[in-house]
Amino acid sequence: MRVLHLITGLGVGGAEEQLRLLLRHLPRHGVRGEVVALTGSGAVAEGIRADGTRVTELGMRGNRDLAALPRLVRLVRAGRYDVVHTHLYRACVYGRIAARAAGVRAVVATEHSLGDRVLEGRPLTPGVRALYLATERLGSTTVAVSDTVAARLRGWGVPAHRLCTVPNGIDAARFRFDPAVRVRVRARLGLPPEAFVVAGVGRLVAGKRFETLVDAVAGVPGARLLLAGDGPERAALRARAGARGAADRVRLLGECPGGAVGEREEGAAPCVPEVLAAADLFVSPSPEEAFGLAVLEALAAGLPVLYAACPAVTDLPAGQAPGARRVPPTADGLGDALRAAYAAHTAATSATAPTATPPATGFRAAGPRRLPVPGAVAHYDIARCAERLARVYASVLGRRPGPGGPGTYGSEAPGTEAPGTQAAGGRREPPPPARTAPGAHSPTSPLTTR
Repeated sequence: MRVLHLITGLGVGGAEEQLRLLLRHLPRHGVRGEVVALTGSGAVAEGIRADGTRVTELGMRGNRDLAALPRLVRLVRAGRYDVVHTHLYRACVYGRIAARAAGVRAVVATEHSLGDRVLEGRPLTPGVRALYLATERLGSTTVAVSDTVAARLRGWGVPAHRLCTVPNGIDAARFRFDPAVRVRVRARLGLPPEAFVVAGVGRLVAGKRFETLVDAVAGVPGARLLLAGDGPERAALRARAGARGAADRVRLLGECPGGAVGEREEGAAPCVPEVLAAADLFVSPSPEEAFGLAVLEALAAGLPVLYAACPAVTDLPAGQAPGARRVPPTADGLGDALRAAYAAHTAATSATAPTATPPATGFRAAGPRRLPVPGAVAHYDIARCAERLARVYASVLGRRPGPGGPGTYGSEAPGTEAPGTQAAGGRREPPPPARTAPGAHSPTSPLTTR
């Protein structure tokens, strides 16, 4: 099966890194992929090419560059792809139109970053929603990365039978804690071994609310902040840290690639696994998230986590991520939680009580040791997610997933056939109300009730 992935751009970002991971794992299910980036490429494009996947840059100049559409149609038609899979808003709008014009009827779109009030960090407007819905009808299936996003899309008016949930995946091995990496990265960044270091990861846009994290860290004199990411709010965040007397304790690292330790060039910013290795606590202050992949990465690194919103955790039964604690998305609420974590860290690293944790905090500090990796991380293993996605492709093509191996689409257990395919025993099953990939779960699955 040949799949063309259309994505808006390939700079460092959650959706872009997720695509790279999927491209590594889909071939074992008989899915060969190519990538077209509507705008320019970036660090993730270089990584995808290094992995052996072809990347083409369309050279689109902006959202209203309609001249790019005929070029995209010709490219899709020439490729004779079985499936076109679009990622991110602009690629979904243009890609669905181009695929239909090129004669490709199997069109899958993944909605990576939809909040209640924002889409990909930008405010939602009636026009944005109307254009999305108009082109959504041209596709076969819309994939939500969480049940939370699926519910939002249904609220927009996307029919339930056109939706399925295939969550983001994580390669946990990339984030496994290594004490030697911690020592090396701290030394390179000038961080004392005993310092209490807080980490945040994400694009520096207003919707991520990193200003509340800067304020909270500024209110804890012994705390330091490593913020991995870039964006239009960078200068404002730097100025805010300075105004609160914390300029020397807040480090804006810029764009940090998500690759494994050792992939970055010498002298470049540390990669995300290195940032997490250097930290004692991870904080995600964003009040709206589509999934919360950065939280999972921190949990995979054994870090305790404070988060304002994370469907990856809250869509699961309670107890799957005991190291993660939900906090109010305010400077006061986050500040109180950060002070409690700092107190726990101080007690745990003191000479008189090396392993103590103040009972009032209900929080265990990581220090140079780490918490056990929770079950939530294994639940979102990238290999499982790639298999689920391969089954979605098979479903929209009307194919029955095979028993595994080259040219097939993953292993099949009794009762888990793709929608509308033949069940064990020769009886043809009708499609379910929602187009949910076998192995994925629908928005009404018992997994989501708490």
